[in-house]
Amino acid sequence: MGQFLISQAALERNARILHDVSERSGASVLLALKAFACTATFPALRPYAAGCCASGLYEARLAAQHMGGHIAVYSPAYREAELAELLEFAHHIDFNSLPQWQRWRSTCMAHPRVQSGELQLGLRINPCFSTGHTPLYDPCIPGSRLGIPAEQLEGADLSGISGLHFHTLCEQGAQELIDTFRAFEKQFGSLLSTPHIRYLNLGGGHWITKPNYDRAALIALLREIRELYHVQVFLEPGEAWAIHTGVLRTRVLDVFESLGYHHAILDVSASAHMPDVLEMPYRPDIFAIRSTPCEESASPAVRLPGEHYHPAGKAGEKAYTYRLGAPTCLAGDVLGDFSFDTPLQVGDELLLDDMSHYTMVKTTHFNGVPHPDITLLLPDGSLRRIRTFSYTDFSNRLG
Repeated sequence: MGQFLISQAALERNARILHDVSERSGASVLLALKAFACTATFPALRPYAAGCCASGLYEARLAAQHMGGHIAVYSPAYREAELAELLEFAHHIDFNSLPQWQRWRSTCMAHPRVQSGELQLGLRINPCFSTGHTPLYDPCIPGSRLGIPAEQLEGADLSGISGLHFHTLCEQGAQELIDTFRAFEKQFGSLLSTPHIRYLNLGGGHWITKPNYDRAALIALLREIRELYHVQVFLEPGEAWAIHTGVLRTRVLDVFESLGYHHAILDVSASAHMPDVLEMPYRPDIFAIRSTPCEESASPAVRLPGEHYHPAGKAGEKAYTYRLGAPTCLAGDVLGDFSFDTPLQVGDELLLDDMSHYTMVKTTHFNGVPHPDITLLLPDGSLRRIRTFSYTDFSNRLG
């Protein structure tokens, strides 16, 4: 079966970059568990992270048990029992709509941790300013259910609210954040200036650890916000913590020709193990693992000694083109068409690059396809298998 392989050294590299941004800007940088929640790596990340952001009770529990630090929670809606538990240990709870806030206001305001200031309450705002390219991941599309537009706040009773939160980006740079903040500032600047607003959460989707990200511009913006509005500023990236830190290794199970295409069936599934390949859609970089050296300079995020990585090309770019598919019954469960220098054979091992974020957190047991193991590459070069999945994980899932 396949194997997720994560580099602890690469995680720490990203963490140091994010911590440096925090130190130089004064902003607090949280780990978004919706993107990366591999708790075995948290001891390495803990010195660099201010805490975690959670999308609900279970992620918040995970943060409290395994990471510590500041726990910020946002959900489109809360159930009574969930909220009661979150009130006991979260530090920020943000509400998605005015009806949600009005429904739970008295419950929250009566809690001792709110009265003492240990827990603060906020609202998610929709600045209605889109910079993304994929509607599925854009919270500002027309008809979005995420966040409160400006007109709904006119005349609203916001007593008890001490924070504002917007999250609009997806895999984007500093300029997109700057443009979004200017749109937010134009609509909500007067509210942000009021004394009772104590924090501003700028959400996630920031590609801070990418080589071409303008971190100086980000830091300048964060300092400006803090100095002008006198608020605590939070960022909650997810992908930035885990990008370029892991791979998914897979083997070829079958090779055949049908209806004019050469197919290679792998032991992993896009639908079950890396759904962004279908949803985004996202085309991963793929390498054939060979025993012979490769003259091309491209290489994956995680390398093992003695292995050589031959990058695949687009369809027709190299001598042998294959449609890489999964061992499921879903007709569209394919990674795409890729070409290789040499023919693929049963047993060949391929490496799918950059598979730490939004993969393990989204995996399913669709079709009963076995889950890939999760292995950690330690800084000393040794490997530690941190999770192995079995039939029992599948059989227990639905009772």
